[in-house]
Amino acid sequence: MIQDQSKKPQPILRHTFCVAPMLDWTDRHCRYFHRLLTNHSLLYTEMVTTGALLHGSSQRFLAFNPAENPVAFQLGGSNPEDLALCAKMIEDFGYDEVNLNVGCPSDRVQNGRFGACLMADPELVANCVDAMKQVVSIPVTVKSRIGIDERDSYQELLDFIAIVADAGCETFIIHARKAWLKGLSPKQNREVPPLRYDRVYQIKQDLPALEIILNGGVTCLENAQDIMQHVDGVMVGREAYHNPYFLAEVDARFYARPGEAKSRHQVVMALLPYIREHIASGGTLHQVTRHILGLFHGVAGARKWRRFLSENATQKGADEAVILEALNNVLI
Repeated sequence: MIQDQSKKPQPILRHTFCVAPMLDWTDRHCRYFHRLLTNHSLLYTEMVTTGALLHGSSQRFLAFNPAENPVAFQLGGSNPEDLALCAKMIEDFGYDEVNLNVGCPSDRVQNGRFGACLMADPELVANCVDAMKQVVSIPVTVKSRIGIDERDSYQELLDFIAIVADAGCETFIIHARKAWLKGLSPKQNREVPPLRYDRVYQIKQDLPALEIILNGGVTCLENAQDIMQHVDGVMVGREAYHNPYFLAEVDARFYARPGEAKSRHQVVMALLPYIREHIASGGTLHQVTRHILGLFHGVAGARKWRRFLSENATQKGADEAVILEALNNVLI
């Protein structure tokens, strides 16, 4: 059931392991699925712009299932007043954190003057953070790159973080690549600029009072453990989407909660009541199953699982029987 959780007591967030905001991917169905795999990781919504919340269907963008908590809402925008209004809506709806996107390099985002281009104006970002902190009690965090275009020196990154921190931001999620605002697609900006973990590690050394979370290129839990020797946490993106079952090990490894992991089969069975409720409320099976195609990644029958769901979940009247049949294909 989706509901307003404005009276829910706020937990102390642990950013030890986070699943990144991913546009068109980390919607509420994806997050519910990921929560079946890990009870303690911090999940993030897709980025939603202030314009969408203020002038669109805010209920559609804000709705989420209570089981998703802890969950953070990522905002895109650069107008302090608009961001403050949206941050208050986000807190009232029951989210645990509001995160400002200062890392997306797409042309559409730049045209709206938000995302990575804001790294060129740290004072504006500071004003945005201050405006949001004035109206909410939940954490206000920032997700950035290590630099943009030719503005990619360590000193410029350090100055950006320090200025925004002075406005009250205590947690920074840093994608350890710079962004090219022109000439590279968003996909290329996730792959072409080299990873510079050393820059993020140095930020933690120079500003030890801040919580520093590293994002970018994390593909396994061993890699994440190594990174955590230098910073406060990691954020994993596409690996968590394409190979989601590795999230089942997170709670035991990073949150000292052994014995809580579900098998893949148990995850599927736990998802069925949610799917029944979603379909009963007018939703479609495909809206959920598109997020679980990678559940059996690396397991015999994974290709059959993906193919069966892809071919049948979009059919009119498709329901949980499609998933059970796909599961039989994997178990054979």
